Amino acid sequence: MLKRNLWMLFAVVALAILPLIIHHGGDAEFAGADGEAEAAITEIRPDYEPWAAPLWEPPSGEIESLLFALQAALGAGLVGFYFGRRTSPAKRPDTN
Repeated sequence: MLKRNLWMLFAVVALAILPLIIHHGGDAEFAGADGEAEAAITEIRPDYEPWAAPLWEPPSGEIESLLFALQAALGAGLVGFYFGRRTSPAKRPDTN
């Protein structure tokens, strides 16, 4: 069991460090799927105008990243709580 846990820990650490080691060029910039989609749409139809607008625009990219990370952490916490409760042994009342 300990050996398996150590291998899993090694795999998690390797998956976390691997993207930091891989280098895609000096001027690589992180861009999300929304930016890529907007560039593709603008290339295909330059006269396209969006029909919807965001209700609130975060003041900076850092705050947007923070909100996204908080959303991901909350979702992971809820999924972990669900599976933790689902797999825990059932509580039995004391029968003396």
